[in-house]
Amino acid sequence: MKKSFYQVDSQELATDLKTNLQDGLTTEDAKKRLVENGPNALTAKKKKSLFAKFVDQFKDLMIGILLAAALVAALTGEQTDAIFILAIVIINAIFGVFQESKSENAIDALKKMATPKATVIRGGQPEQVPATDLVVGDLVSLEAGDIVPADLRLVDVMNLRVEEAALTGESVPVEKTDKTLTEDKLPLGDQSNLAFMNAHVVYGRAHGVVVATGMQTEVGKIAGALQGQDETKTPLQENLKSLSKVLTYLILFIAVLTFVIGYFTQNMPVIDLILTAISLAVAAIPEGLPAIVTITLALGTARMAKKAALVRKLPAVETLGSTDIIGSDKTGTLTQNKMTVEKVVLNGEIVDLAGQNPFESADLSKAAGILGDIMTLNNDSQLTAEGLVGDPTETALIDFNEKYRPERLAELRGHNRLQEIPFDSERKLMTTIYGAGDVYQVTVKGAPDAILSRVDSVFDNGTVRPFTEADLAHYQEANGQLADQALRVLAFAEKSLATLPAEAKSDEMETGLTLIGFVAMIDPERPEVKDSVAQAKAAGIRPMMITGDHPQTAAAIAGRLGILEETDDRSQAVMTGAQLDELSDETFEKRVEDVKVYARVAPAHKVRIVQAWQKKGKVVAMTGDGVNDAPALKVADIGVAMGITGTEVSKEAADMVLADDNFSTIVSAVKEGRKVFANIQKALQYLLASNLAEVIAIFTMTLLGWEVLAPVMILWINLVTDTFPAIALGLEPAQPNIMSQKPRGKTANFLSGGVGPAIIWQGIVQAAIVLSVYGLALAFPDHAGSTLVHGDALTMAFMTLGLMQMVNAINVKSVYNSELNVSAFKNHFFNGALFFSFIAMMAVVVIKPLNPIFHVTNLDLYQWLIVIGASLSIIVIVELVKWVQRTFFNRG
Repeated sequence: MKKSFYQVDSQELATDLKTNLQDGLTTEDAKKRLVENGPNALTAKKKKSLFAKFVDQFKDLMIGILLAAALVAALTGEQTDAIFILAIVIINAIFGVFQESKSENAIDALKKMATPKATVIRGGQPEQVPATDLVVGDLVSLEAGDIVPADLRLVDVMNLRVEEAALTGESVPVEKTDKTLTEDKLPLGDQSNLAFMNAHVVYGRAHGVVVATGMQTEVGKIAGALQGQDETKTPLQENLKSLSKVLTYLILFIAVLTFVIGYFTQNMPVIDLILTAISLAVAAIPEGLPAIVTITLALGTARMAKKAALVRKLPAVETLGSTDIIGSDKTGTLTQNKMTVEKVVLNGEIVDLAGQNPFESADLSKAAGILGDIMTLNNDSQLTAEGLVGDPTETALIDFNEKYRPERLAELRGHNRLQEIPFDSERKLMTTIYGAGDVYQVTVKGAPDAILSRVDSVFDNGTVRPFTEADLAHYQEANGQLADQALRVLAFAEKSLATLPAEAKSDEMETGLTLIGFVAMIDPERPEVKDSVAQAKAAGIRPMMITGDHPQTAAAIAGRLGILEETDDRSQAVMTGAQLDELSDETFEKRVEDVKVYARVAPAHKVRIVQAWQKKGKVVAMTGDGVNDAPALKVADIGVAMGITGTEVSKEAADMVLADDNFSTIVSAVKEGRKVFANIQKALQYLLASNLAEVIAIFTMTLLGWEVLAPVMILWINLVTDTFPAIALGLEPAQPNIMSQKPRGKTANFLSGGVGPAIIWQGIVQAAIVLSVYGLALAFPDHAGSTLVHGDALTMAFMTLGLMQMVNAINVKSVYNSELNVSAFKNHFFNGALFFSFIAMMAVVVIKPLNPIFHVTNLDLYQWLIVIGASLSIIVIVELVKWVQRTFFNRG
């Protein structure tokens, strides 16, 4: 098996890559390799043009039927009908392009992240070159403040620490080494002799050999995964696709059946049958549905934006409402991404800072004062115009002093450091020397085990006394307790010197120390997240943590947030990336329901976790902020990126961005998503019940040999009376118990919850009423001394169908509950929509110049009374049916 770069000795690497560890490549060799292998840049796949997206909107079979109907109408002389049909199709296509915000900007964002310059040694001389000119084998120089320009195998390291949270999820900077590692299949976070492209150098310096550039780097592999990953269809898109198929086949069947019956039983002319088939197609297809869905989603998007949830892809609004699983990154998402001192050990006592200020305690103040001084003096962080800059661990120590005693902090910052022994991974210590005259103070901080092995006294209750074996056991136990809570522990010690040594040496300066105490810190959870996790659970949503951090740290934070519960078996509920690699897909799918925390995972692991849940039919939301989260954000049903701490890559790959980085915002977004689905379901019930009524009416008219409703009539009804009330239904308020319901998941659809049966019986009732009005008009042509013409009967059926659909919009606000109450009219936009639709519907009959366009006649008062009475009857009938369902079938 081929070795990984971290397993290859530096000399062997130099031989393999034909480079020199001191002088690097020659300029000529570098130029040759650049020509052969291309620049150190990320490539993006070609995006669809706006025109191509517009053309795609016409590939749907239902749209094809409408276009065919428009063509036939034009060829048979029905120019008005053809223009109306074509206009509706084009309007919907424009909405579709608006809805399709699937631009692949993630790769562009990755390219922008690349550092523009790099310090490279070529021919033994350092020089600044564009990062894009780096080639495999180049020798690169790194120092604090640099961005790593390519993937490097480190060959000469001086106290290097690199912050790579965006790639690995590690919450603190990683200490790097130039030693060869021997373990197999190490996760990225543990490949400590490699530095990865786009990571930040926060401390020290190093030289490294370029082992991968461009798309071959770890960031490049993520870019490739983003390019190759198909866009995940949302439940909304899948529902609409399925519905479209069903309606298409139904339309074709009914049209063919009508043609056959009309031709063989009624002896109707072929042209008339074609026009009838067109009317059926127009009646059956909910032309306004795509626009209504888009507008409803857009309205939901606007409401969510006011709550700091910025939606990039419209279907994501509804998808949130069906979410079963939320897989969340830890660092910066569930936590504050800022190391914070939580506890200290003084006088041998563990002090929780959440409940006590050690500087105000009579027993602890002296020890706290000395500890605070050492934390400030033994510290390399710098105060700049942009704020505190340095290693997060050291900035946390300064923040501690800033919080409790800012005056003393300002005073100590004026002290001059005389000598120092920098931190290194062998000693696990850092030492500084301050002072003047007869007294010089030596301050030491480091790993507890390293400090405890070098002390011979301890500061205890205001005095210094000898350090005993009992003290050693006591402090080791305290260290173990804090480590078990996933707290990072540092020990602090000091001693005094009468003279300043010529050179600070470890064996002299770091022995005979006085132990002052411990400091325990962690990247703490966001204070609001615990309640959000509880709300998500109450809504039937399962939150998971998926992080690149250590298992112990991840489990501790998950326990504090309630993601892990006390009853959970940690051996089953916590899984590492290495453990996941050992499982087959089949085995993992069986275990996935037991795991609540994933630690030390790579980007490929996150995708695998999401896909395992998706195979179980679950709707998965994934949150994250780093480059490493981007593939999972894209493959998830909905990707949620952080707006403040998130990288541009994660934002571009996501469906939604949280402007406030607040996990609790997701809960609000879920509620909005559930409301959007409910409102789309209302609009769909309204549209399909109306369209079913139209289809049944036209089909029955054909069987009876009656004149059928013309295509332009149906289009006008669908455009005016359906569209505006349906849009207004998208503004209905959420049901009070919407967040106590379980997620509907992928198996549910728009016809579930009683909506499907309601569409059928309400469509049948409406058709029956329309046919009754038409039949009544034909049966009793004479009234009040006037003669009812055939056109009047068709006009009455047309107006009854249109007005009744508007009235039925009130009924669909609830499948089973009565709408005969004041709350039914609290939606003022809905009231206005009904009024506008009523005026528009009446206009085509009342305004005589419009009569010939819509094939209608003018009606008298008697005829209007029949139309209005029949239209209002749908309220009485639906309310009666709902009462029966509630009373005898326990519905609602």
